[in-house]
Amino acid sequence: MTPQHNGAATPAIRVPDAPITLSTASVYPEKVPSAFEIAALLGYDGIEIMVSTDASSQDLNVLRRLSDYHQVPIKSIHAPCLLLTQRVWGREPWGKLVRSKEVAEELGADVVVVHPPFRWQREYAREFVEGLARMQDETDVLFAVENMFPLKARGAEAGMYLPDWNPVDQDYPFVTLDLSHTAVSGSDALDMADRLGERLRHVHLADGVGVTNKDEHLVPGRGNQPCGQMLERLADDAYGGHICLEVNTRRAASRAERMEDLAEALAFTRLHLAAAEGATGSRAWEVTPGGEVSPRSAW
Repeated sequence: MTPQHNGAATPAIRVPDAPITLSTASVYPEKVPSAFEIAALLGYDGIEIMVSTDASSQDLNVLRRLSDYHQVPIKSIHAPCLLLTQRVWGREPWGKLVRSKEVAEELGADVVVVHPPFRWQREYAREFVEGLARMQDETDVLFAVENMFPLKARGAEAGMYLPDWNPVDQDYPFVTLDLSHTAVSGSDALDMADRLGERLRHVHLADGVGVTNKDEHLVPGRGNQPCGQMLERLADDAYGGHICLEVNTRRAASRAERMEDLAEALAFTRLHLAAAEGATGSRAWEVTPGGEVSPRSAW
């Protein structure tokens, strides 16, 4: 049945079928169980597990139970590559990737997000491109290397990553593009996406204004990154990867305020996907009389 508003039919909007997921990092300082609860309440299509010092993010059985209980699939695993997670799942970097792949396979996730090696991980960095390619040959899970950013001191750049913080010119089969990181590095996110082409299989959607050395992860639309243009271009290109909201809500004064931020992020993403010229897909959304965008009850 076509919805009516002021006597006029409101047509359903066809949007691409790329899942819109929520990173567990987006609910910090709340824990992983809260991310599943919020994702279910707001209608996200899935979860990305940021493997962290939170014990629940490391426990396969806990993650499976949370996913089953909330009926929210785990779509991606972010390997413990941060400075704060250097001891999570061991200190050997290849071991972390193997464990991330095994957990992704067990939970039915499609993607493992991985950062390039730190500069001091010289042996790991020396073998990273070839070793990652060998691991990719052994699994259907996609290893998607994320763009990072250089640190700046007195106008000079200090590289933290090898072979580089920018994956575009590296020989990686798959890449994650993070729009908060493009703000810090001063990169052109749309150009990066164009150059990556089909290698772009995962997007960390967030915003930023380009504060030096500060990874802001703002709600999309609150910074100067082309978040809306990126979504519309992905829709026009029939993008089939994930769009993961990885935003910073740690300053939220309450659970309600955090949920408002994450609801705004989800609405922004859906609306810009739907705004793309010629957007098509297998899901349909409708504009309700109150102006909200929600799944159409029948198609």
